[in-house]
Amino acid sequence: MHSIDVFNGDADGICALVQLRLHAPRPGSRLVTGVKRDIRLLKRLTGVVNSELTVLDISLDRNREDLERLLAAGNRVLYIDHHYSGALPVSSRFDARIDPSPRVCTALLVDRMLSGQQSSWAIAGAFGDNLDEIASAHAKETGLDAEATRSLHEIGLLLNYNGYGSTLSDLLVHPADLFIEALQFEDPLVFHRDSSLLEKIRRGYHDDIKRVAELQPMRTGPAGRVFQLPEADWARRVVGVFSNQIARDRPEMAHAVLIANQDRSWLVSVRAPLASPQGADALCRQFLTGGGRAGAAGINRLASQDLEVFLSRFFQHFS
Repeated sequence: MHSIDVFNGDADGICALVQLRLHAPRPGSRLVTGVKRDIRLLKRLTGVVNSELTVLDISLDRNREDLERLLAAGNRVLYIDHHYSGALPVSSRFDARIDPSPRVCTALLVDRMLSGQQSSWAIAGAFGDNLDEIASAHAKETGLDAEATRSLHEIGLLLNYNGYGSTLSDLLVHPADLFIEALQFEDPLVFHRDSSLLEKIRRGYHDDIKRVAELQPMRTGPAGRVFQLPEADWARRVVGVFSNQIARDRPEMAHAVLIANQDRSWLVSVRAPLASPQGADALCRQFLTGGGRAGAAGINRLASQDLEVFLSRFFQHFS
């Protein structure tokens, strides 16, 4: 039976799959991934029959039609995710481990499934998903010291940063290559020290983050702030990390970050208030290409004529 691993190209998806494959190696498994916002990954699987699929960190609701097609073709599917799913398919070939709670991520769900066998990788994934307090508490529970915890935080930060972009050409490292390298390190702390790909991402991150140090909001309301970044590859790379950073600066407020797409639509990242991480997905799903999870969501292409509608709903939604 053929094996296919389908995973989001961000920190959470990569760290979730690293845990699984350290636990149960599948040499030669086909890898299907992409930029963080490319979540309709199951549509790439055409002509796949009688195979073993593992799907990580992409919304079931956005992949429903293709998932049902793959199940009907005799494939077995393990689906682990923390985004809104809607109704689950009923099939003996379908195993779902889905929890949309705002205080979990896919890497933590895998950690739960494996009874903590690769917890350090799960902690890195949680840091990458901006669950810093939960990740830090988990690190303390597992006996990690402050230096090790900082290293896992940087892994999560850098893997997540690398996943952002409109196309793979925006990224510094292809997510599949990053997963393959990470899998060579059972201990993520050794990965942090020795990985040449992580060092490449680290240099790029420090160059990019300097560009947004003094950025001011374009619009502010009682419950939220909205920022705009320029239409540039560096801005598309840094948008996720920047969104998390400003959310941490003002945890009582919601945040949105806008970048103009080449077709004059808008790429939108939304963060619910960290003090009450709810509602980001509900807001973004009101728009055609929107989705995500309760604490963090986005819209891939917001039509230019809908910008003011979005801004009005954003401030109203979080007020």
